[in-house]
Amino acid sequence: MKKKRIINAVIYHVVVCGIGLIMIYPLIWMIMSSFKPTGTIFTTAGTLIPETFTLENYINGWKGFGKVGFGTFFLNSGFIAVMATIGTVASSSIVAYGLSRCKFPGRRILFVFMLVSMMLPAQVLMIPQYLWYQKLGWVGSYLPLIVPFFFATQGFFVYLLTNFIDGIPRELDEAAKIDGCSYYMIFLRIILPLVVPALVTVCIFSFIWRWDDFLSALLYVSESARYPVSLALKLFSDPGSSTDYGAMFAMSTLSILPAGVIFIFFQKYLVEGISTSGLKG
Repeated sequence: MKKKRIINAVIYHVVVCGIGLIMIYPLIWMIMSSFKPTGTIFTTAGTLIPETFTLENYINGWKGFGKVGFGTFFLNSGFIAVMATIGTVASSSIVAYGLSRCKFPGRRILFVFMLVSMMLPAQVLMIPQYLWYQKLGWVGSYLPLIVPFFFATQGFFVYLLTNFIDGIPRELDEAAKIDGCSYYMIFLRIILPLVVPALVTVCIFSFIWRWDDFLSALLYVSESARYPVSLALKLFSDPGSSTDYGAMFAMSTLSILPAGVIFIFFQKYLVEGISTSGLKG
């Protein structure tokens, strides 16, 4: 039996590692191609290791376009992602606390509507939202990319935090009420410190989603100097002339570093936040 378990474990890990390698191979190919001379990327596409390593793609890509360095695009993406994440965490946690702890008429209906909103494709709301933001005069700015997230517009995060708060014993709330705490003090001093794993999970997902968001930036940002990284990468592709794939791959490689670093350092909280949400105390 022990030998059989060892064989099964070896087979399992070989299969999992093989599938994982297949999934990340395009990413590895892009990273390795960023060190190849641009003219040899597709002529040597079958070889993963570059015959000649070069940093020219990173140097050319970092120069940017029209006297706007690529560092500016990174700063734009960072500003959008950080501000939207702050709004998401603040608004989602407050709404989740209200749905979990405050009893008021229509609470269950609102919760159901929130779940239904998660099923709506973003493309369904694209045109109405654009017309609305156009009336407000927000088109051409970062406001459509930031302000909506201060109103708990992402039901997934509200649902995640609501389930996490439901797992906190209500006896803690009652003890705090006896000590004279209001709903606000209970939220700030009791609930928030206990939902840190879920809040970190929300931060990670929100930051990565906003950092990688291409369609919203394409719709609402028109000035190239204000482009985020996701939108600036398309500037390397020029249908009227040649495309600098080397610089594109180099900047794409740099663009995945922030999300990768955040995921690596906060993976513990991410797993804990997802695995413990929904458990009842």
